[in-house]
Parts: sequence; C-alpha cells; structure tokens
Amino acid sequence: MSMFSRRSFLMAAGASTALTAACGNGVGSTGASTIDARVDSTRDYLFNRYPGTADLEAKAQGVLWMPLITKAGFFLGGAYGKGALRIDNITVDYYSATQANVGLQIGAQQYAHALFFMTEDALSTFRRSAGWSAGADMEYALNDKGGNLSAETLTALDPVIAIVFGQSGLIVGATLEGTKYTRIIP
Repeated sequence: MSMFSRRSFLMAAGASTALTAACGNGVGSTGASTIDARVDSTRDYLFNRYPGTADLEAKAQGVLWMPLITKAGFFLGGAYGKGALRIDNITVDYYSATQANVGLQIGAQQYAHALFFMTEDALSTFRRSAGWSAGADMEYALNDKGGNLSAETLTALDPVIAIVFGQSGLIVGATLEGTKYTRIIP
C-alpha cells in the first residue's frame, strides 16, 4: 500500500501551492496595471540581455510573459505567479501559473519565463483551453557558450518555445513541465 493516496497528494499539492502563493511575490496585489508594468520590465530585460529574442517575438503569434514565478519546496513543492498574454505587444488576457511536485527538494527560487507561441494553432489551443498544461513537447531555448540567444538558434517549426531566465541569466535545466496556466481576472 502506498504512503500517499491520490487524495492526500492533491491536498498536499494544493496546500503547497497555496503556501507558495502566500509568499507574496508582489504580482497581482494591485491588479492589471501591476502585472502590465512587470511584463514591460521583464520584456525589456530579456530584449536588452538577449537582443535576438526581439526577433523571436516578431515571428511569434503571441507571447505569454510570466515576470515573476516564486518556487519553493520542502519535500512538497510548488510554484506560483501571474502574467499576461500579449499579441502584437498588446495585453489580451491575464494568466496565473501554478505547479506542484513531490520529491527531494529544499529551498526557494524566483525566476521569469516567456512562452512564444510560434503557430496560430498553438496560440488558439492555449487560449481556448480552460487550463493549459506545459508539456514535454515544448522547446527550451538556451544560451550558447558566448552567452548569446537568438531566433536563429531555435527551430521555427516548434509550436511553443519557452525561455526561462532570471537575474543571473538563463537557468540551465529549468523545466516548466507540469505547470498549469489558467486565465484570470486581476
């Protein structure tokens, strides 16, 4: 007999996500204007640090910007943040991102990420879903040895390209798999 039932796992994951949300990453406390300001700042940071990503945005059908994700864990872990979906750099919807997991983990981390929807089909599937989960089929962009990241290093055929970044550059080995995105009203 297993130590955790599905019900206890879901309860623990929900509690972990709620505790992570309670950490208060500062996003959403004053609504849409706060999220938009953080998205603008995050977008500027990414484009200044990795100029080639501006070309990637120009080729994308839309971009989901998640300016601040707080991830914490002590055996049970979770992550939470809020962001905005932009089409032609105009906010069309707001989303929350949640993630819960179990495993050997201790600590906390904050980072930002952006999902570039490269096809109209990928974007419309995301927007139509009640809660879209990031899967293993996403392509992750990583910097090269010179610290450069450009649209040329990415496969334009991938429907969704994820870039995970933070104050110290890209987080190598970071994954968004299992993150659930849900439309919200800030």
